[in-house]
Amino acid sequence: MKMSRRGIATALVGILVIGIVAAIVMQVREPQAQRGGGRLRGGGEGPVPVLIATATNADVPVYFDGVGTTRALNTVTVKPQVDGKLMTLLFKEGQDVERGDVVAQIDPTTYQAQYDQAVAKKAQDEAQLANARIDVERYTRLAATNAINRQQLDTQKSLVAQLEAQVKQDQAAIDNTRAILDYTRITAPISGRTGIRLVDVGNIVRVADQTGLVVITQIRPISIFFTLPQQQIAAVNKAFAQGALTVETLGADNRTVIDRGTLQVVDNQVDQTTGTIKLKAEFPNAQLQLWPGQFVNVRLLVDTLKQVVVVPTAAVQRGPNGTFVYLVRDGDTAAVRPITVSQQDDAQAVVTAGLQAGDRVVTSGFARLSDGSHITVSSGDATQPTPPTGERNRRRGDGNLQSEERPRDRQRRSERSGGTTTSANP
Repeated sequence: MKMSRRGIATALVGILVIGIVAAIVMQVREPQAQRGGGRLRGGGEGPVPVLIATATNADVPVYFDGVGTTRALNTVTVKPQVDGKLMTLLFKEGQDVERGDVVAQIDPTTYQAQYDQAVAKKAQDEAQLANARIDVERYTRLAATNAINRQQLDTQKSLVAQLEAQVKQDQAAIDNTRAILDYTRITAPISGRTGIRLVDVGNIVRVADQTGLVVITQIRPISIFFTLPQQQIAAVNKAFAQGALTVETLGADNRTVIDRGTLQVVDNQVDQTTGTIKLKAEFPNAQLQLWPGQFVNVRLLVDTLKQVVVVPTAAVQRGPNGTFVYLVRDGDTAAVRPITVSQQDDAQAVVTAGLQAGDRVVTSGFARLSDGSHITVSSGDATQPTPPTGERNRRRGDGNLQSEERPRDRQRRSERSGGTTTSANP
């Protein structure tokens, strides 16, 4: 019994000690929680520092974005049209050539002989024809006096007709052999840039060869094939029916415009496997920044919204009831204003309802901001409609900024670093 009572006493003492420690901890944490709650409510530490911008009227282009593939406007594989020994190549790899320029020469000896033979054959037949015509004139005079038989004159006329036909045949043979002889001089069928040569000088080339001598591609101008979702077909066709549409190619940063061209063709059917429509645009490519086979980002200008209200995209917030902004009112207070956004990008948003030009809206500092909060404008340009790039990149899905830092956190970091406050994120 004594051991049992002593154990009970020890347990009671332990419970008492634990209770005292818990009470002390609660007393320490309660003021901190109260201070933290006041901070979350945004009303206990004075005005909230923010950046603001002014809503303005502007012309806003409407773009449809897509991904395209660059293709040469024309591509030709230069092949021989006659068999023979390749004597010389008259181009350098990667050289720009014009249509009609001689790019290669095949040994013409055999074909030159065939041409000369056809010319000689025509001369021979023309001499026979001239003699036959003289005989016709002579037989005509003799037949008029009944000195010869009429049938002899008719036979001579038939011979003249045969020789005339033979001369025409000879001329056709000359034209054919001349064309074959000309084929020994291989010319560029289009203007463009040559690629790497596919055969060396001294080889026997044949018409049946599939490889060819070189590939010429026309890259100025150049074509781009790209696709858009089928939901945008109606808007594209409507704009395309009113006139030429501008297409822009963008650089790796998806901002820099590399080249501007025009839309040429909208395909006549939708790809059922992807639900997209194919389009073709043509670009001048004067600086040769586009190359066949290259993947590029493109955007098609389909419309321009005239003098609409725009605000920086950073000002647009999203909540359970839709999109809204914090409107700066007289007295330096912020009020929640529901708005309707028709379109937006990473820089600006078009507001169709809820704002007017000249209204001031908050673009940063949302962590402690609520409806009716007092605000103070931090240093920075408060009139620019475009927020700093860093803030746009740090925006979360709910519209708030991740770069906000509590004053207590800044003070602690300052103490740890020896009293110097930095602008880096914790």
